[in-house]
Amino acid sequence: MTELRALSHDGHPITALDDGRGPTLLVVHPGGGDATTWDGVTRHLIDDFRVVRIHRRIYAPGADIVLPHSMRVEVADILAVTELLKPPVLLVGHSSGAVAALEAALLAPSAFAGLFLYEPAVSTRELIAGAAGVRIRAELDAGDPVEAMRTHLRHIVRLPESTVVEMFAKEHVRAAFGAVAAAAVADTEAVDALGVGIGRFATLASPTTLIEGDLSPAHLRERLADLAATLPDARIVTLPGQGHFAQLTAPGILAGAIRETAEQVFHL
Repeated sequence: MTELRALSHDGHPITALDDGRGPTLLVVHPGGGDATTWDGVTRHLIDDFRVVRIHRRIYAPGADIVLPHSMRVEVADILAVTELLKPPVLLVGHSSGAVAALEAALLAPSAFAGLFLYEPAVSTRELIAGAAGVRIRAELDAGDPVEAMRTHLRHIVRLPESTVVEMFAKEHVRAAFGAVAAAAVADTEAVDALGVGIGRFATLASPTTLIEGDLSPAHLRERLADLAATLPDARIVTLPGQGHFAQLTAPGILAGAIRETAEQVFHL
């Protein structure tokens, strides 16, 4: 594994993990962690593909988060790394990372041969956070990042209460979520700042695979269906027995779906 380095539009250094050889997959990881959260998926792909995973700047260790954070910044970072890659490139995004991927493809559609988007947190009919976002910002500013992340998972991701309670019973989970709370709150605010509505994607003709888990929260699946109806060339693939975190619970299954899409996009 090597590390790519690029300079974004504002001079900020962007790094990406670079593994494997073959046609290129550019991965934009979800919120709540960094590029290493996709380690398991990457291991299943690097024998046949070059997998480049961007470290999103707000999730970098010790990141100085400039508020308000913006999806425009995320898009510029993605495109800065893309310029270092030999085409064709399949752009892979997950959750808020998939929102950034969508916006990047809309701005520079010719840069990508196709899109693979795992439950993008798009505001189709209502904001992703809305009033809950105001609450988690207040909890974070009051010095309680762990409670902010509990609220995030309960009211924004909308995980079942039993799942949240089970997760936060573990000290290492509380510590991990607390460490990324500031980034996660800024991330969600950046998505909400895009506003409600996805009509702008009606012109994005890139072949797109939309991934959902059949155990994922209903609102994520509804948003995905709305996006599929808007994009000119989109299909939905459902991962059986999975939710929003298949990169952790079933990396081989998720990698298989990526492989299938890549073979179609790259005509392998």
